[in-house]
Amino acid sequence: MKLNYKRTFFIGLAFMSISAFWQLYDNIIPLILKNTFGLGETLTGGIMAIDNVLALFLLPVFGALSDKTSTRIGKRMPFIVFGTIAAVILMIMIPIADLNKNFTLFFVSLGLLLIAMSSYRSPAVALMPDLTPKELRSKGNAVINLMGAVGGMVALAMISLLIPKTGTPNYSLVFFGVALFMIISVVILFFTIKEKHLSKKINKTTEEDVVESQESTANSPHEMPKDVKRSLNFILASIFLWFTAYNAVTTAFSRYAINVWGLKGGSFANALMVAMAAAIISFIPIGIISTNIGRKKTIIIGIILMSLSYFAGFLFTEYSPMINIVFALTGVGWASINVNSYPMVVEMSKSTDVGKYTGIYYTFSMAAQIFTPIFSGFLIEHISYRVLFPYAVVFSLLSLCTMLFVKHGDSRPPKKVSNLEHFDTDN
Repeated sequence: MKLNYKRTFFIGLAFMSISAFWQLYDNIIPLILKNTFGLGETLTGGIMAIDNVLALFLLPVFGALSDKTSTRIGKRMPFIVFGTIAAVILMIMIPIADLNKNFTLFFVSLGLLLIAMSSYRSPAVALMPDLTPKELRSKGNAVINLMGAVGGMVALAMISLLIPKTGTPNYSLVFFGVALFMIISVVILFFTIKEKHLSKKINKTTEEDVVESQESTANSPHEMPKDVKRSLNFILASIFLWFTAYNAVTTAFSRYAINVWGLKGGSFANALMVAMAAAIISFIPIGIISTNIGRKKTIIIGIILMSLSYFAGFLFTEYSPMINIVFALTGVGWASINVNSYPMVVEMSKSTDVGKYTGIYYTFSMAAQIFTPIFSGFLIEHISYRVLFPYAVVFSLLSLCTMLFVKHGDSRPPKKVSNLEHFDTDN
């Protein structure tokens, strides 16, 4: 059985547009809060956590709601299309509020924008496992994450090129550029992926999925075996911990680079682009590697790489080109984790609960992203910016400890019947 890379590429367009937005959000919103509205680090961290508070409740709801939705264009596509339209309209209001120093308009627009983004994130991510056989989901998720990295890199490139390095920053062109990118991505997705038709086709040709679907409707979704549930709890704890480390760095990095390393304008985005480029290059190889050595081992390697990268980042007291090597390792490590963690969670679910478990996955990642901007922001404000990377090291190593107890969700494809089949490559 082979992954349909072309179809998976188009499925990934939704996540690509979402990732572009979040790169813009993580890097620019903190600068607006600090420079335009004069907020302190702790309060900035608190506002940056609002999206995760909303997502904590909304992602499982919209994920489960999309499981039960049935329309002419599918069950995930309506959320993706209408959510994107609402998000694009609202995000245009952010630079307008910034230029006019109107905090009320800024805060209301940002709140509604975050609700719009939460309405379609789980359905967008669930689209891949819906249309991909279980044993191919690590490869499929590698493609999805690659698309996400491309989206993030596009946003970072816009930040680097469109924000002036002198004078008062004007973020209008960046927001308009990302909004246009999101629209184009979802339009292409809509016309290339006929979700309902593909879903019916896959259900007819995959007997195992049909049987599993029948069994899952007959049994209660709460009847998960205790040992599987234990593994699920440990991987969810790991997800919380490595997101606590990673999101602290991504949320504070633009301010860290400016205050500690003395970078100007949008030049801080260059190091992040290196990480994205490394992730893009490594996503597909990591997807292939994980099918050979297993998802858990690949994640553990990724956690170790991330921990070493955070420690190395702390050693730099001023900007150096060597930082790019550190961020390249960060990109490879984060790719190793992301390619495999979501498929491990979904692997423990039933086929009719994919949206629900997608929501649970994001509940824990978002819970971390509620906690970490506030707590890390408090430490930065009351100690110094230099606390950022040691903070990330600690939580990254804690995620390694919990990951060692995960015993399920490490699916591998069936063995080749003939040795000659090992020379057959996926298209």
